[in-house]
Amino acid sequence: MDTPEPDGLSPAQLAAVRRSLTGGRGALTRRSLLRASGAGALALGSIAALGACGIPPAKREGGDEAADDRSDSEKEVTFSNWTEYMDVSEDEKSRPTLTEFTRRTGIKVKYTEDINDNVEFFGKIQPQLAAGQATGRDLICVTDWLAGRMIRLGWAQRLDAALLPHAYANLSPQFRSPDWDPGRAHSYPWTGISTVIAYNSKATGGRKVDSVSQLLDDPSLKGRVGFLTEMRDTVGMTLLDLGKDPGTFTDADYDAAIGRLRKGVDKKQIRRFTGNDYTSDLAKGDLAACLAWAGDVIQLQADNPDIKYAIPAAGYITSSDNLLIPAGAGHRKNATRLIDYYYEPRVAAQLAAYINYVCPVDGVGTELAKIDPALAENTLILPDRAMAAKSRAVRSLSSAEEKAYEEKFAKLIGA
Repeated sequence: MDTPEPDGLSPAQLAAVRRSLTGGRGALTRRSLLRASGAGALALGSIAALGACGIPPAKREGGDEAADDRSDSEKEVTFSNWTEYMDVSEDEKSRPTLTEFTRRTGIKVKYTEDINDNVEFFGKIQPQLAAGQATGRDLICVTDWLAGRMIRLGWAQRLDAALLPHAYANLSPQFRSPDWDPGRAHSYPWTGISTVIAYNSKATGGRKVDSVSQLLDDPSLKGRVGFLTEMRDTVGMTLLDLGKDPGTFTDADYDAAIGRLRKGVDKKQIRRFTGNDYTSDLAKGDLAACLAWAGDVIQLQADNPDIKYAIPAAGYITSSDNLLIPAGAGHRKNATRLIDYYYEPRVAAQLAAYINYVCPVDGVGTELAKIDPALAENTLILPDRAMAAKSRAVRSLSSAEEKAYEEKFAKLIGA
């Protein structure tokens, strides 16, 4: 995502943390881990640096089409991903879905979890891409805003649709055509991340909290409301509540949302803006209600039956982490085959059962039910049609917009 992972934890330690918090069932989400680390939102200075770095466009638009694709002669693919974003066997010695891909295709996957933060990772590969050189990676997983940036710069390979029959057929409609990659010409989502309203029914006296208006205006919740330090989530949800589309909002709309949140701060309706630390406050009842990430809610509900969630009638914000092939990749065909493999419902179900994020693959429910019926019925992992219809994404921002908006948001939250 757009924030760093906790440093200094080995995969085994991360798995141990996951088991301790979930009783051995499910996965502690990557977003949970990074929030628990106290990393917070992406630094404004980093965003400004990205926006002002004067990166030149790629020499060959749409990726380096002239580069040699060695897929047929070299049965391998190098895949860079985030920590705890792949299924792991019970003994933690293998990654079952990757093992099956190699068994079936003969393609060896050099899998590394070397993405800790979008800005940091982009800093690693930007000099090579700008020089028209290969990054040493055939497939990467980055958050939607960075994926869009790479596509605009011409540093993402256009995908061969002929090698993506499962992906094309099974991609969930809500992820099909983001404004930063219309028609998914260069990317496919790995997971979706939903922002919802969570509340502690004991702390609310049994009352449901299902709108941003309630969070900001209900006097019974005063001083016990939390919003997120992620600008796109907090402002996006507020825009929806104002009747504005996060996909087409204007500067005036943004300022109206900030103004509304400012009133919540000034009258002390909002207790604070938080990272993942809202989870402990919500569980204890110090926060009666807040904006929350769906993966966290799944974990909280496993331990506390008082934790509930609601999808506002106005809609909710969805973002995504995405697979794309960087320009100059030496094994493009193999990488494309790996993308398509994860859109087979059985394979997608194995992954979703482990990481508990929104699965972007249609038709996965039957397969997921074979693994865990409860997960298959959880609309935070598999949104039903009604929930998917309420999903909205924040539109792409220009560098100037991003800098201006983050400055206003930082002032609001006191960052």
